Amino acid sequence: MPKAVADKQGKALVIVESPAKARTISRFLGRNFDVEASIGHIRDLPGGAKEVPAEYRGTAWARLGVNVEQGFSPLYIVPADKKQQVNKLKQALKGASQLYLATDEDREGEAISWHLCEVLKPKVPVKRLVFHEITEEAILESLENARQIDDQLVRAQETRRILDRLYGYEVSPLLWRKIGPGLSAGRVQSVALRLIVERERQRMAFVSASYFDIVGSFQSDAGRPFQAELTWVDGKRIPTGKDFDSSTGKLRDANLCLLNQSEAEQLVQSIRKGPFAVGQVEDKPYSTSPAPPFTTSSMQQEANRKLGYSARRTMDLAQSLYENGYITYMRTDSTSLAKVAVDAARDLVRTEYGAEYLPDRPRHYSSKVKNAQEAHEAIRPAGHPFKLPESLRGELTPDQFRLFDLIWKRTIASQMADARGHLITLHINGEQGTRFRASGKSIDFPGFLRAYVEGSDDPEADLADRETVLPRVRVGESIACVELTPKSHVTQPPARFSEASLTQTLEDKGIGRPSTYASIIETILERRYVFKKGNALVPRWLGFSVVRLLEEHLSTLVDYDFTAQMEDLLDEISRGETEHLPYLNRFYFGGGDAQGLHATVEKTIKDVDARHMSRFLIGTPDSGESIHVRVGRFGPFLEQGTRRASVPDDIPPDELTLSRALELLDQSAKAETPLGFCPSTNRPVYLRQGRFGAYVQLGRLDPDNDDEPVKNASLLKGMNSSEVTVEVALQLLALPRTVGVDPRTQQEIVAHNGRFGPYVKCGDETRSLPAEISPLQVSLEQALQLLSVPKTTGRRRSAPKEPLKVFPPSPVTSEPIRLMSGYYGPYVTDGQTNASLPKDLAPEALTFEQATMLLAERAAKGPAKKRGRAAKKGTVAKVARKTPRSGGSGKKASAGKRATKKVTSPGN
Repeated sequence: MPKAVADKQGKALVIVESPAKARTISRFLGRNFDVEASIGHIRDLPGGAKEVPAEYRGTAWARLGVNVEQGFSPLYIVPADKKQQVNKLKQALKGASQLYLATDEDREGEAISWHLCEVLKPKVPVKRLVFHEITEEAILESLENARQIDDQLVRAQETRRILDRLYGYEVSPLLWRKIGPGLSAGRVQSVALRLIVERERQRMAFVSASYFDIVGSFQSDAGRPFQAELTWVDGKRIPTGKDFDSSTGKLRDANLCLLNQSEAEQLVQSIRKGPFAVGQVEDKPYSTSPAPPFTTSSMQQEANRKLGYSARRTMDLAQSLYENGYITYMRTDSTSLAKVAVDAARDLVRTEYGAEYLPDRPRHYSSKVKNAQEAHEAIRPAGHPFKLPESLRGELTPDQFRLFDLIWKRTIASQMADARGHLITLHINGEQGTRFRASGKSIDFPGFLRAYVEGSDDPEADLADRETVLPRVRVGESIACVELTPKSHVTQPPARFSEASLTQTLEDKGIGRPSTYASIIETILERRYVFKKGNALVPRWLGFSVVRLLEEHLSTLVDYDFTAQMEDLLDEISRGETEHLPYLNRFYFGGGDAQGLHATVEKTIKDVDARHMSRFLIGTPDSGESIHVRVGRFGPFLEQGTRRASVPDDIPPDELTLSRALELLDQSAKAETPLGFCPSTNRPVYLRQGRFGAYVQLGRLDPDNDDEPVKNASLLKGMNSSEVTVEVALQLLALPRTVGVDPRTQQEIVAHNGRFGPYVKCGDETRSLPAEISPLQVSLEQALQLLSVPKTTGRRRSAPKEPLKVFPPSPVTSEPIRLMSGYYGPYVTDGQTNASLPKDLAPEALTFEQATMLLAERAAKGPAKKRGRAAKKGTVAKVARKTPRSGGSGKKASAGKRATKKVTSPGN
C-alpha cells in the first residue's frame, strides 16, 4: 500500500483521463485515494464563434481563438459539455489532501494535467504521476518518483495546437469560398491527401503494356517436377514489368527480347523437344532477423494487414487494452524494451519454444524513424512475467484478444533467434540460346518465424517467405521438359495507398506523429475527400480540387520536406532548443523576403479561379467537344457542351476514361426516354443515373404542378441497370410491400429496401434480408423464419465482420481475396464477386488457387437475376415530395436521398 500520502485532512485525489483507466488504477491504490476521470481535455480553443467569450468577439483574431496580436496567446474555454465534469472535479478536490495528476505520459497528457491545474486552481500540493503501464508495480513506483509538470512538454503541445489552428482556420475558409462549404485543410491532413491524389494521378497517366514469356515444367531423374521461367533468348534478356516506361508503355531498353503471343508460341514449338541441361546452380545461405517490437505506426500497419483493422479501430482497441492493464502505453515511437520486459520475453522463449530458439545475448533495438522519441518504450504486454494470450481469452473481447495476441507474438519474436536457410537458383539451358530460371528456398531453422511472420503490402513478398524445395542437381545434368506454356503479362499501375502503406509513407517522410495518423485518415474519409475500395484509399474528385488549389496557390503548405521540417522545429521546441514565439511569428506573419500564412491566404482569395479549381479534362472524342468532370455542390458531374451526367460516387478517377464518360453521358440522355408507363396512373417510369448510382423514378418533376409529385426508388444491391424493365421498376417503386400476416400476432409483415439494405418488419421487430433473398420475392415462410431468430443485442449497426482468412490480391480486381463467414455459410469475395464454398471444402483448407477458381466460376455465370412479377394496379403510392432532377448543373440526383448540410470545423 502506498506510504503516507494522505494525512488527517483527507484522502489524496488522483485524476486520470478516462473512467476505464480510473477503475484499473483504483484497484492498486487503496482507501487513501480517490480516483476521478477528466474524460479527456477539460478545455480547448473555441470550436466556433458561439464559444468565443463576449468580450473578445469584436476583435480581429477572435475567429482564430489565438491572439496573434499579443504573442500568440491562446484563448482557452471550458466547453459546455465539460462544465459538469469540471464542477465534479472541483468538489472532489475540496476535501483532498494532495492532488496527483496521472494523465498519459506524452505531450497531450502533460497538457491535460496543466489545464487541470489552471482550471481547478488547487490549494494543496500537486504532483505529476508518470507510468508506462498500468500495473501495481508501475503505479507504486510512480508514486515514489512523482514530479512536477514539465513546462517544456506543455509548451510543445500548445505550440503544435496553435500552429494547427492557424493553418486550419486560415486555409479552410479559402476552400469554403472557392470549392465548397464544410471543407477543411490541415497541416498533416492536406499532405496525406496530396499523397493519395498524386498516386491516383500516376495511375491515370499509366500506360499498360503486355508481353509474353514462357513457363516451363521440368523434372530431374530423381526429383519431382518444378517450374522455371524463361529469362534469356539468344543472348537477350526477357523483360519484366519494371523494364517498361509507365507513361508510354514502351520498353526503356531496346536490346531486350520482347515476345508477343505468336512469337512465344513459335518458340515453344521450336525448343520443347530439344535437350535441356543445368547450366548453373547457385546456393546461398541466408539469415533473417526478427522485426523490432511494435511502435504506434508499425502496430497500425500490421493490424491493418493481418487483421483488417482500420487505424482508428486499432487505436481504440489498444487504448482499451492499455487502460485495463494488458499492454503498455500505445502512443510511442520507440522500439526499445525495458530490461524486465526483455527478461520476461526471453524466459517465455525458453519455456514455450526451447533453448535453441533463444539467442546468446538479448536483442536491443533503436528507432530509425525521423523524429522518434526514445523516452518511451515499445508497445508490449504489461507487467512481468508476461501473461499467455490463451489465459486472457475469457477476459477480452474477440477483437481485443486478436490485437493482444499480435502484440504478444511480436514482442516474443523480437527476442528470438534468426531464421536460417538457403536460397537456391537453378539455371536451365535449352536450344536457341534459351535460359530458364527456377528459384527455391529452404528453411533450415525457423527461429522467430515459429512465433511471428511480418505482414507485407506486397503479396509477392509474402509468397516469397514460403519454403520452395528444388531438386538436388549438378551442372551439366540433363533435365526433362514436361511442358512449356506461353504466359501473358500486363504491367500494372502503382498500387493505391492502404491505411497501412499511407501510415508507413508518412512516417518515413517524417510527417506528423504516428499517434495522429488514425484521426487524419478518419478526417479525410469524413470530409469525403477519399473513399475506401476494399482496403485501398481512393481519392474523390473533391479531393483532387482541394489538392489542386493547395498545390497551385499554397504549394509550401503541402510540400513534403517543408512539413517534415516543421515537425523537426516542433521537436526542437519541445526540447527547449528553439523558442516558439519567433517561429510562430515567422510562420504566420512572415519575415524578410518570405510571406507569412495570413498574407498568402489573403492574396490567394483574390487570385483563385474557382471554376478552374473544380474542372478537370477527361478527354476529347474524335468528334464533338471536350469532356470535363466538374465538382458541383452536390457532387461531380460530366460536362460536354450542353450535355450533363452525374458521376456515380463509386467510380475511381482513374476509371473515368473517355469511353466511360461517353457512356455516362449517353445514359443520361437516354434517361429522358421512359422505360414504360405505370398501368394504374399512366405516368412515365424512368431509369436514371444519380450520384449514388442508378435509380428508378415515377413521373416527371413539374414545378408548376404540386399535385403530381414524383417517386424514386433505389436499385437493389447487385442489381444491374441493364436488367431493369418497367415491371421491375414498378416493383421497386411499390416497396415497401406487404409479404403477409404473422399467424401468431396477426400483424402485417412488410418488406423494405432500407438505407442499410433490404429487411422485413413485423411490428417493432426487424430482420435484415440475406443477399440471396430479394425484398421483391421474399415469401411469408422465409420472413417468418428470419423473424423467429432472436435479434442480436447491442448496437444498432454491428461492426463489420472480420475475415476468417485474407489471401493475396485477386488478379481480376487487385483487391485482397477474403474468406468470410456469411449467413448461409463461408464464402470468398474479391470486392466485386462473392462465391460460396462447396459443402465438402473446409474453410481452413481453402487455398488461394481454389479461391480464385471459385470466384472465376461465379463471375462467369454473371450477376444473379432478380426478376419480379408485374406490379398490380394501385400498388404505387404517391409521395408528396419533390425530388431534384439528375445530372445537369450538378444538382443532386439520387434515389430519394437528401443532401444534408453538415457544419464542420477545420481539421488538422
